[in-house]
Amino acid sequence: MHLHLVTIHAMPSAQAVPLAAASIKAALDARSPESSPHRVTMAEFYSGTPLEQICAAIMATGAELVGFPVYVWNRLEVCALAQLLRQQAPTLLISAGGPEVTAAPASILNAAPFNFVVVGEGEVTMAAVLDQLTAGRSVADVAGVATLRDGTLLLTTRPPIADLGTLPSPYLTGLLDDHIANGVVWPLSRGCPFGCTFCFDGMGDRKVRRYPLERLEAELEYVVQRGAAQIFVLDSTFNYDVPRAKQLLRLVKRKARTVHCHFEVRHELLDAEQAQLFAELTCSLQIGLQSADPAVAKNVGRKLDRADFARKVMLLNSAGATFGFDLIYGLPGDTLERFREGLNFALALYPNHLDIFPLSVLPGTVVDAEADETGLQRLLTPPYTLLASPTFPLADMATARLLGAACDIFYSRGKAVAWFNGVVAAVKLTPVTLLQAFAEWLQAKSGREFEEAEFSDEAIWQLQRDFLTALFGQRKKQRLLPLALDCVDYHYHYAAAVMAVAPKRPTPRETAKLDLLTQPLSLAPSARLARFTHEIADLLEWGEPDLPAMCGVLQSVGSHTVIYPAAGEVRTESFDEPYYRLLERLDGATPAGQLAADCGLTPAEANEFLHFAIAEGMILQKAFETRSN
Repeated sequence: MHLHLVTIHAMPSAQAVPLAAASIKAALDARSPESSPHRVTMAEFYSGTPLEQICAAIMATGAELVGFPVYVWNRLEVCALAQLLRQQAPTLLISAGGPEVTAAPASILNAAPFNFVVVGEGEVTMAAVLDQLTAGRSVADVAGVATLRDGTLLLTTRPPIADLGTLPSPYLTGLLDDHIANGVVWPLSRGCPFGCTFCFDGMGDRKVRRYPLERLEAELEYVVQRGAAQIFVLDSTFNYDVPRAKQLLRLVKRKARTVHCHFEVRHELLDAEQAQLFAELTCSLQIGLQSADPAVAKNVGRKLDRADFARKVMLLNSAGATFGFDLIYGLPGDTLERFREGLNFALALYPNHLDIFPLSVLPGTVVDAEADETGLQRLLTPPYTLLASPTFPLADMATARLLGAACDIFYSRGKAVAWFNGVVAAVKLTPVTLLQAFAEWLQAKSGREFEEAEFSDEAIWQLQRDFLTALFGQRKKQRLLPLALDCVDYHYHYAAAVMAVAPKRPTPRETAKLDLLTQPLSLAPSARLARFTHEIADLLEWGEPDLPAMCGVLQSVGSHTVIYPAAGEVRTESFDEPYYRLLERLDGATPAGQLAADCGLTPAEANEFLHFAIAEGMILQKAFETRSN
């Protein structure tokens, strides 16, 4: 029996990893050939690929059974693809599994000509399915398999796998080697203990089963050795077991300190030690605030003590950890005013970013089961978005959507966390009223409703400058504008330097031998040149900007600055204008000494400066530029 597992990813990204398919293949491959004479193959595609192309590729494998992991983003395409496969190969066995199937198996069986679907975990179920098919028997009675008979759902549930240590690792078996350098999706456990009524993760017995620490350590070593640059921890509550979470953080610190890791955590479980451990890693945290209104939180099975939330988040701020919040608008009982007030609360806590989205009424959740009774109008097909509710009418949903897009652009994509609240205070607005003003300004400027995806980082930076120039004029705060723009400019360049790849630098011995004045040099792509109205070092000493106080102290002396990555950090250096102009003019073609003379520098001054700049990785010589590529 040849099983072909086909994954359709939402888009190319570091998280586009066929983890479910690889986990099933690893489990099936681990069976002895005598008990399992089966062949399992995998294929990957992206949403938007012509279905005829995918269909032809599947048919070319000669598979007898095709299986699809089904998610919100690919359900419609998978169902259409199943229809196409059935037309072209009437005897082909077609199956599906994954979150969409587990949440509502009858719905997906009615939507497409699947022979059967797998509900819940697939490793053990698919082994039983292959055994039944090889023996020529029906799979309808296999635990974990759902079928339809005369419109009636037939399903015998399979209990969760008790010991996850019995399952082989899809990473250690090498099945995901091609994905590791781009991104690792790393499950540490299965299950969720919480019962948020809008989420499917906590449905079932709400038990959490953990992979053995020995396996996790081996996986971490394996992916680091193969060049993993970022790891997305899959657990929806990484810190549910606090002692284990701390143990894992220390493991990551030992084995993968420079690999960027992403964790989802619950604020209630945070403590000062965790905050410090997170701050010592290259990582970011996502905290599911969802709603900052305690009554709305209670409506969906959550508890929120706003004072406790703020205290726990301040532990992260004090330690220097990077974190963001999730916010959902349109939850049962939510209103536009409650959402706006919650956004003010969230932004006052200095999150690095906010992910804001409307409620999705997901199949299989309590919110979905009660949707008709509570008057939720929603899309009945993916992405199941709420359209309106008795407390959040259609017009208010549109306003919230626009406000969320403005926050995405101006705050999150605009890297505004360090200066946003200072600017809000200077113009005497609230965070929401400033974002609302930006949304209205941008909509008037573009003449249409806007989306975050249409703007580049550089375009967003220019939008911030243009909007603040207009806003400070309207609020009669023009004297504070140069300081505000200095803050915006610095953090734009700083964020770009953080993401840049520093060049390979020559050794001190190599640097000493270089005759740089006769060489054509160029500015390193990772280095950013920036002019500021004020001395940037003085401005940065303030931390969070207090623009009125700074305006009374800092002088408009100007500074010429290079912002660049080096030795795992971002450095900021200010130079006298002739040196800055030399860096501006390095063109990779003209000898540096000639350019230095044009800038009024003596050969000795230029030689000393250029040796410092090349040792720091600010500039490149052709030979080292070639070696770096």
